[in-house]
Amino acid sequence: MAAITTSTITDALPALGRKMLIVETPTTADTGDTVAITLADYGISTFLGIIGNAHSTENSIVITEAPTTAVSGGVLTITLGGTLNSDDKRVFLVFGK
Repeated sequence: MAAITTSTITDALPALGRKMLIVETPTTADTGDTVAITLADYGISTFLGIIGNAHSTENSIVITEAPTTAVSGGVLTITLGGTLNSDDKRVFLVFGK
């Protein structure tokens, strides 16, 4: 279990009253790894939800995955999990307002 610090985060809906971030981990992500996001950096004050996917073959086979989340001090921590996949890219849609 390790903190992933090289994820790509894209602000997909920047000014529509709600926010959606696309979070993409490197292909070395393992179940149990974590990604921390400071929500205020993206104009989010309230975390609303998350949808997760794992790529069992790079950029190809996509498996729905249920990560665990926690918010503390305005930082969203995503813990990868829901499948036993290791060394796979994960893509998450994070919703907030």
